[in-house]
Amino acid sequence: MPEASPNQPQFKRSLGLLDGIVLLVGITIGAGIYSTPQKIAGYFSSFEMILAMWLLVGVFVFIGGLVYAELGARFPRTGGEYVYISRAFGPEAGFIFGWAQLFIIRTSPAAGLAIITVDYLGHFVPLSESQQTLASLLLIALLGALNYVGIDRASRFQLISTVIKVGGIFFLVFAGLLLLDPDTVRFAETAAPSAGASWFGRFGAAMLLIVFSYLGWDRVGYVAEEMRDPKRTVVRSMFWGISIVILVYVLANILYHGVLGIEGVRATKTVAAEVSVRLFGAWGAGLIAISVMFSASGSINGTMMTAPRVYYAMAHDGLFFKWFDYVHPLYRTPSRAILIHCLWAGVILLVRQNFENIVAGMTFAILIFYATTALALFKFRRQSLGEKEGFRIPWYPALPGFYLAGIVTLLIIRITFDFEKSLIDLAFIATGLPFALYRFMKRSAAS
Repeated sequence: MPEASPNQPQFKRSLGLLDGIVLLVGITIGAGIYSTPQKIAGYFSSFEMILAMWLLVGVFVFIGGLVYAELGARFPRTGGEYVYISRAFGPEAGFIFGWAQLFIIRTSPAAGLAIITVDYLGHFVPLSESQQTLASLLLIALLGALNYVGIDRASRFQLISTVIKVGGIFFLVFAGLLLLDPDTVRFAETAAPSAGASWFGRFGAAMLLIVFSYLGWDRVGYVAEEMRDPKRTVVRSMFWGISIVILVYVLANILYHGVLGIEGVRATKTVAAEVSVRLFGAWGAGLIAISVMFSASGSINGTMMTAPRVYYAMAHDGLFFKWFDYVHPLYRTPSRAILIHCLWAGVILLVRQNFENIVAGMTFAILIFYATTALALFKFRRQSLGEKEGFRIPWYPALPGFYLAGIVTLLIIRITFDFEKSLIDLAFIATGLPFALYRFMKRSAAS
């Protein structure tokens, strides 16, 4: 892959360990912990099983973080998975990944999370349906402008939003646990699963929801070229960031089920707000509304800090429209890529207008590329590719093998129990195949 031209402005290396941790935590803790626990509670009969599922996925994600940490140390370049997939399987495979990023994986969450942010804004300012849509579009535009004028400014907002949302949920969790009377906790309550399908089907559906709640941990490598010491910073950001997320999610579920019990969690659409009201009174709902607004908007901002770098990296390598290969001379950001990211997110918002419509398909698509990235690690190890020094995942090949097997299992479950929707999701990704084929034929003719 070609290096940047000496005449083109270079990315500013301004991000350190704290920025990396904040970025990971800020993207990952979005709407998932507020919107999925009540659905997951319907798939199982006891809190113990639910907690085991969150811990299991947490371990799975932690191993994934170790995989990405080694990949980031081997290839400390902007672009994340795009760089790894392209190096391992060729530029066409990297193109399909980048195409899916723009078309569904990274722009869809911006649309859905903007809707959730505005929904909670309605707690303070009543809005009509058209006003909600306009406010959602405006939020995307404002966050896009923030990223356009500099990653350092976007990083400051990421720090503020992460402190508020993590501080808010930690306050809720720790204050709530202190207020809980051990004689009234409802962990021991059981109830027959309210969702249909077999146990295996319920297990797979719950796993996908929990995986969705953890999505975002992989984005740290996208800004590797803007880190002061990427080989060390990527690894340490993964370790500390994922650990914080697992702790927050486990404690939140303990609180939810301790206060409401399994049937109470199932019965509400806003589990965190319901818990807050019961613990602190009416003002608790306002506290949670503010926390969720910063949580969702911070996740949008974190994605805007990372995903457009993939489009830029693709264009820089000659695999995407040349127009994207541009670093703003004043702000030193991939400004054109950021602009298109925001525009397409707005289109998705106007077309779909429903957060739940994007969750399963987005998760399914991401898992496909997680599996591809894990396969890339095996190839790099076998051929000794990339930087020779830096972090290496322990217990190779057992740990990455377990991680890959888990991803493949989830994909098989989704295809087996939701075949038609899986085909639709694959069709979204496949829209990039004609372009990839054209690029391949053009490259073959040139050689």
